[in-house]
Amino acid sequence: MEEVLRIMIENLVDEKKSVFIKTREEDGKEIYTIRVAEEEMGKIIGRQGKIAKAIKVIAKALAAKEGKRIEIEFP
Repeated sequence: MEEVLRIMIENLVDEKKSVFIKTREEDGKEIYTIRVAEEEMGKIIGRQGKIAKAIKVIAKALAAKEGKRIEIEFP
């Protein structure tokens, strides 16, 4: 799952080296915290959060296929 998220995020930003994904497990689900350079955050969030929502929907659909529960955070 982390690889899929990394591919999606890296294709949205200019500074690919600034992409940082941290994974932790809590209450039976995987939580992914995604960070990029501050000036790139707008590209990840999108207007009214549409891109962030789309990333979450895609990731949750892939996780459900594998029988997992996940959550995506953009601090």
